[in-house]
Amino acid sequence: MAIIHEANLTPAKPELLETWLDRQPWGGSGPVDLVGGYRFDDPAGEVGVEGLVVRRGERTLHVPLTYRGAPLAGAEEHLVCTMQHSALGQRWVYEAGHDPVGVDCFVRALRGEQQQAVVEVWHGETFAGTREPAVRVVREGPVPVEGGSLVLVGDLDPAGQGEAPQGEVRLVASWDGGTAVVAALAVPTP
Repeated sequence: MAIIHEANLTPAKPELLETWLDRQPWGGSGPVDLVGGYRFDDPAGEVGVEGLVVRRGERTLHVPLTYRGAPLAGAEEHLVCTMQHSALGQRWVYEAGHDPVGVDCFVRALRGEQQQAVVEVWHGETFAGTREPAVRVVREGPVPVEGGSLVLVGDLDPAGQGEAPQGEVRLVASWDGGTAVVAALAVPTP
């Protein structure tokens, strides 16, 4: 289960997303409206893995991130930002598709070996309950064979769905007002 600490984040998620999306060719422009997110558990319990769905102008985008307590060696070009978390201290935020823990979580989910995490909310040392995610992900497609390449979809608008392989195993996200493929496992053809 994913543990969420009620905390102040600096920069706040919409601010860090806006800055990072400004640097992406598919990132659109304008303020970011956070629709919601989903999480996967890192089996080692060290790295936070989260997929965020945001609206920016007329666009709906998917931003998969990882949160680490220390820098990821060799991943400087995939660093989204560093942030200060009032409960956990400094965090390094990376593009999940370039973080081995993030990639492993998505691949396990696509293989049916991992489900979306249950989110626990904590106020300091006190358990406050679970939180219903605003975004739900489900796996669709046949059980994949070993191998294959992870494809994370950034642009969730119908034209952007061309990024996701069709007819393969995929994760489909649903939220109030939308549904889209957010990840796929492209399995090589024999």
